[in-house]
This record gives sequence, structure tokens and C-alpha cells, in this order.
Amino acid sequence: MENFFRESSGTRARNRLSFLPTNRRKFIRIAGTAGVAALAAESTLLEPNRPRIVRKEIALRRWPARLEGFTIALLSDFHYDPYFSVHPLRSSIGMVNALHPDLIVLAGDFVSVPFADDDASARAAAFAAEPCAKLLRQMKAPHGLWAVLGNHDALTDPNRVTDSLRSQGIPVLANQSAPIESNGARFWLCGVDDVLNQIPDLTATLHNIPSDESMVLLAHEPDYADEVARYPVDLQLSGHSHGGQVRVPFLPPLYLPPLARKYIWGLYKIGGLTLYTNPGLGTVGVPVRMNCPPEITLLILRRSANS
Repeated sequence: MENFFRESSGTRARNRLSFLPTNRRKFIRIAGTAGVAALAAESTLLEPNRPRIVRKEIALRRWPARLEGFTIALLSDFHYDPYFSVHPLRSSIGMVNALHPDLIVLAGDFVSVPFADDDASARAAAFAAEPCAKLLRQMKAPHGLWAVLGNHDALTDPNRVTDSLRSQGIPVLANQSAPIESNGARFWLCGVDDVLNQIPDLTATLHNIPSDESMVLLAHEPDYADEVARYPVDLQLSGHSHGGQVRVPFLPPLYLPPLARKYIWGLYKIGGLTLYTNPGLGTVGVPVRMNCPPEITLLILRRSANS
């Protein structure tokens, strides 16, 4: 079952650009000047730069009573570039810090796959992780910032993306778990490798966790929840879908990537597993969001009354 979502390397190469119909650099050239591009980026209709805060209370059966009200800020899909996606990221820094979360989690896609489909361009695209990480480190939480990689990170240079984050004090969980301890109690923060382009291993990720302790899993692709629900994970936090990014009223999203077509946006329950899918901060392809603003999710965790 661990290989259920595996794609061949050839399929990954063919699919790398299939969902990017418009080149951002071409968009900038069409805009003609930085002023025109900035006007488009700030457009009320296209709204790519206006993050909103969504608060969700989540009750978990095994959540420690001593950690009642523990808060996690969830952000995802930054897709750093110096023209468009940098703006909602910069706006998010002060917004997140004003929330005073106990913990901040970053659900992947710090960079974007380039339009030139060659290994050299892919590796070069991973350099965007460095300025992205330098902005992210300005967010503060008592229990720090933690990350997993996304499919774009895995298709560029996952080692460089990982090193850029870790150099700024942001641990990257790669089939790993870490205890988060507070007020005499603890839960486990877990993270798997990207599902589409790496090898997620839930058995290895969870192997050292006591069976009666609560687990929060970071996994970039939300539809992986169908596999995660077979394990004793309480809460999965994901991104990847962009919420559809462009949502025309009365129509389904124009495009959703693989493994983000079932649990697209928001809160879901899959058996004993709770899932939240964040629609992301940045954009892919055309730097446009319609009826789908960038989101900072503040999760307030409580112990279920049925515990």
C-alpha cells in the first residue's frame, strides 16, 4: 500500500509541466512594465495577495487534556518568486505573529517547477528556497516552525530546498517524527516525504511513537489521507490543491492536481482521521486567484468530549 500512489520517473517528467498553461515570465512580458504587473497583482478580482485567517477548532479523541487550546498555524504552497507569490508571504509574517501560535507548520512547495523541462533548470529553480526560508524564519512560535517538502520541491532539488530551510532553523521532517512537549504533556509531530515524487513511509515515520499518544501528520498531498486513515494518526495537515486557485461561480475548480481531487479545501473526516487541507499562499501558472484567497489556517486543538 505504501507504493499505491507511486508514479514512474518518466510519468513525472511528462507531468511536470502539464498543469502550467501559462509561463509567469511571459505574463510579466505581456504586462510590459513592473507598474502594470503590480496593478494586476493587486487587482480585487485576481486577489493573489490578500491572505485571510481561517480559525478552526478541532476536537481529537486522544489529544492531551493538558494541551487544551494548543494552537497550530498551518501554511502551504508558497511557490516563491520575487514578482507575485512573495507578496502574500510577506503579508503573512505579521499576520501569523499577531496570532501568537504555539507551533507553525509548513506543508510544502516552497519553490516551483520551472517551465524549461530539463534537470539544470529544475536544480536552479530550487535556489528560490533560500529567500523563501529567510522570510519564513521571521515567523515566531514557542515550539518553532516545522516543514515537509511538496511535489515541486521534490522535482527541483529536494536536498537544496531542505538545506535552505534547515539553515534558517526550520526542521524538515522526512519520514520522521518529533515529540512536542508543553505543560507536562506531549504529542508527536510527524512528516512524510512527498507522496507523488518521493517514497513516503508511514511505518518508519510512526514506529517509535507510543500507541496511546496523539499524532499530527504533515503530508503535502491531501488525498493521501485514504492511506493515512489505516494508521493511528489523529490529524493530517496538507496543502497541494491551492483550493483550485481559480474558481468560477457555480462550476467545479478548473484544475486540481493529482492527489488533491477528493479532499480539496477545508476540514474532512476519514474514519478516525481528521484532515485539514489548506489552499495555500502562492500561485502556480498564471499568478491569479479567483474566489480562492490565500489562507493562513489557525487550528485550535481540543480534547474530544467522547475521549
